Formats: sequence, structure tokens, C-alpha cells
Amino acid sequence: MLKGKYRDHKVLEACFFDRPTLEVAEDLLDKLIVTQKKGEVCSGRIVETEAYLSEGDPACHAAGNITKRNSVMYGPAGTVYVYTIYGMHLCFNVVTEPEKVPAAVLIRAVEPVFGVNAMSKRRGTDKLRNLASGPGKLTQALGINIKDNNKCLNKSDIYILEGACAGDFMGNTTRRETARSPRIGISRAKDLKYRFFIRDNNFVSG
Repeated sequence: MLKGKYRDHKVLEACFFDRPTLEVAEDLLDKLIVTQKKGEVCSGRIVETEAYLSEGDPACHAAGNITKRNSVMYGPAGTVYVYTIYGMHLCFNVVTEPEKVPAAVLIRAVEPVFGVNAMSKRRGTDKLRNLASGPGKLTQALGINIKDNNKCLNKSDIYILEGACAGDFMGNTTRRETARSPRIGISRAKDLKYRFFIRDNNFVSG
């Protein structure tokens, strides 16, 4: 159960994620991700995402056959998908679309909002702009680990909340301008504009 600072805020339901992946990827901008790990509550405003589609997307983990690694993507919308890259960094994704349609959105960067001291300790830096401005950085800062893989988002210790752009968290009264571009750091389907981000935000990874 969500406790403390965010207990009265609306949690995104599974139906939010059970939609076309590109729509979910864009709509996740300005939402707030919250983790409650070992007594530490941390949160960040989502400022950058990438969509990975079940069809016509060679960069998607599910582009080939189902494997032990990508099997989570075939589960219900709103499932957490965490995997390791380069043998050391973790990436946090949320499964989208109906069950058995393997697609997901990668959360690439967040703007720290709450629990900055805990994030700094986990990251070993006090530079705010460097805490969560990349997929490996944000998982470390928020305390997300491989054991979170296959959890049900919003029914565990990881939540995504509505309302970050309405003044609840950052004092914003309107949603900032968004932009779209090709994805970053992939070798396949590099021309597809499946990356979404808040324009001119200092915490965007790219």
C-alpha cells in the first residue's frame, strides 16, 4: 500500500498501460514514479521514455522467439520488466498492450523530486543532474533491482502516479512541451522515432 507523502495521489491503473505502446510512452511523460525501498521513499518525474513494439521493431527484445529473458513482455499490461545491459546496468520497463502481445516502454530518465539524499547515496554523487539522467542511473537512484522483474506495477513497492504536471509535485501548472526522436544506444531500427522526452529538460539523457 502506498504510504506517506503520496498516499492520496491517484495511481495509474493497468488499463493505462493496456493501450498502443507509442501512446503509453508519450503519456508517461510528466507522470511520477515512486519507489519504497528499505524504508526510503524516492520519486522522480518521468522526462524521457522509449517504446518497443511487438511488430516491425527489430530492436524489441521480443522480435525473435520467446525466451526466459523476454517472457515477462508477454504478460499483462502493467508488469515490471527489468533486465541487465552491458553486464552491469539495469533498465526499468513497463509492459504494455494486451497479454501475449510483447511490447514495453523503457523509462530512460527522471527528474528527481523526493528522496534526493537517498538517491545520492545510492549513486555516489551529489550532482543532481547526474542522479537519474539515464536508464542505468535511474534504476540505481530509485533502488530498483533485478528482483523487481515481473512484479505487478503499483501493487508492490514501485508505483507510477498521475498528476505530476498539475502542480502536485513540481509546481507546474501546465504540461511542458514534448518532443520525439529516434531511440538512443541501439543498433537496429535506429530510424524509428520511438523516443519521447520533455524538451529542454536538464535531466533528459540524450
